Amino acid sequence: MADTLIRGATVITMDRQGDLPHADILVRGDCIADIAPSLQVDDAEVVDAAGCIVIPGLVNAHMHTWQTALRGVAANWTLLEYFQKMHAGLATAFQPEDLFIATRVGALNQLNCGTTTLADWCHNNPTPQHNDAAIEGLLTTGIRAAFFHGTPKPDPKPGQVPFWEVPHPRREVERLLKAHQGHALLAIHAAVLGPHYSTLDVALHDFRMARELGLIASLHQGGGAARTPDGWERLEAEGLLGSHVNIVHGHALSDAQLKRFCDLGMSFSAAAESEMSQGHGHPLTGRLRQFGRAPSLGVDLESVLSGDMLTQARVALGIQRSLDNVAHREQHGTIPSTSTIRTREALSWVTVEGARMLQQLDRIGTLAAGKQADLVVIRASDLNMQPVHDAVSSVVFQTSLANIDSVMVAGRWKKRGGRLLAGDLTGDLARLRASGEKITRAMGLQQRR
Repeated sequence: MADTLIRGATVITMDRQGDLPHADILVRGDCIADIAPSLQVDDAEVVDAAGCIVIPGLVNAHMHTWQTALRGVAANWTLLEYFQKMHAGLATAFQPEDLFIATRVGALNQLNCGTTTLADWCHNNPTPQHNDAAIEGLLTTGIRAAFFHGTPKPDPKPGQVPFWEVPHPRREVERLLKAHQGHALLAIHAAVLGPHYSTLDVALHDFRMARELGLIASLHQGGGAARTPDGWERLEAEGLLGSHVNIVHGHALSDAQLKRFCDLGMSFSAAAESEMSQGHGHPLTGRLRQFGRAPSLGVDLESVLSGDMLTQARVALGIQRSLDNVAHREQHGTIPSTSTIRTREALSWVTVEGARMLQQLDRIGTLAAGKQADLVVIRASDLNMQPVHDAVSSVVFQTSLANIDSVMVAGRWKKRGGRLLAGDLTGDLARLRASGEKITRAMGLQQRR
């Protein structure tokens, strides 16, 4: 693979080099070889990036990609409706081929929007064939992915053991680890129930499994009463908590619990837009900041909202500023003298913090020599971007999908000149539509056109 020289861009490294107003990036193989104001390189493909901003590839830290064929279906549902209509309803109609096309198209859309790393939280996978189909959907796109193996959540039938009493299938996780061992762009982890959604015995089993297999244990926390109210205390007493544990949402955690978990090095992933829409509560952003921590962010549900990670950064930033402003006015009777959160911090939530949550900050999340060449080229000369006074703020507040010119993963272009390099998507989109129509029809949901 020939060297690539991206020339003359404003580079936001999110690393020690800081922001470079006019710099070149040399990509050699799958890594960044150098970043400097002026590089002289022979025999490299030169990409003119004048008038562009280059940022690290975005990291989507939490998405149920299997729901791509159901875009908009859950847009008006609360969390309670979602549990009943999605997990106990629509999810039960999925065949392996439905997971494949949903995951493939969902991952391609992530690349199109500037996401280079996707944490795919797959919890509609009743058979090994479903898992294989979902993973194949990821692999066909060339996105960097972490496949979080979950378990389905249907209502139990008479005589059937309910899902919250079923331990995570370790043998299947081990099969996937063996099948994809050493893959450069794919990691396997565990999407476990956790003490909020399972019995204590199941939680202990699942957390021991994750620790013994060296996996990140990611879990949902919140949404109603916990099935094991003292579960977190019991897990900690068994020595099962630490930096490998990732809490998604995190609502219903007390401040004392949250501080303890921060002290233990656990990570947190918020889905601000989804959480506010479906009734979880306010995102944890501000509560984490008081303990010196920050969230990673995820889209969560394309069945509810769009897959654009910069939108997630804007929403999370906006709601926390609003909460901070209201709290200040209530305490002091006036507007704060300055914003409580800068735009650079919001950009870190969808780059640095996502990489940290996946335990890959040494490889991705920032732009630096020696790191993987995962990057996004934003056309800052466009109508909606000009003039650029503060490149970071322009990225966070002005940039839309229309400005995402090029996307690179591990040194390979996945999007160039505003066009996704995925061939003719006509067949994929037809399969996606057919899948969505089949699933909604099977559940008696009428699609409104």
